[in-house]
Amino acid sequence: MAASVARPAVFPLSNPTSSSEARPADVMAWTNGRALVATGSPFEPVDVGGRQVRIGQGNNAFVFPGVGLGVLLSEAREVTDGMFAAAADALAAQLAPEDRDAGSLFPRVAGLRRITAKVAEAVVRQAIEDGVARTVPGDPAEAVRAAMWEPGYPSVDAV
Repeated sequence: MAASVARPAVFPLSNPTSSSEARPADVMAWTNGRALVATGSPFEPVDVGGRQVRIGQGNNAFVFPGVGLGVLLSEAREVTDGMFAAAADALAAQLAPEDRDAGSLFPRVAGLRRITAKVAEAVVRQAIEDGVARTVPGDPAEAVRAAMWEPGYPSVDAV
């Protein structure tokens, strides 16, 4: 791939880490640091010419929960290509500049709830635009906030 493309995209997505098709450090070495790498499992940053490249974990947790929530809230008759494109755009917009500058293709997993909300909002808006929404929430962002499950754990007193 590196012989034919200036910036080859290599996505070893298998889980667990021990089953990954390639290790990011090897991919970066084989491509002289030119590869765009995302994995399905967590990997440590890779040193490329004295620069730390953060390896993004690209898995379905970034898109599918938000797509599902957006479809449910809009009661979409179908999931359109436009809805998936809107989800991808919303995900890309969540990549912090410092992470992009560090070579990552995905935001940090720690922001998953916030990212899910942004993806769901984008899907609702696109479902409306595509004419497949059976329900049109007044404010998609508020509808998403209201619908998202909030984990809460009661305190337990020792007896």
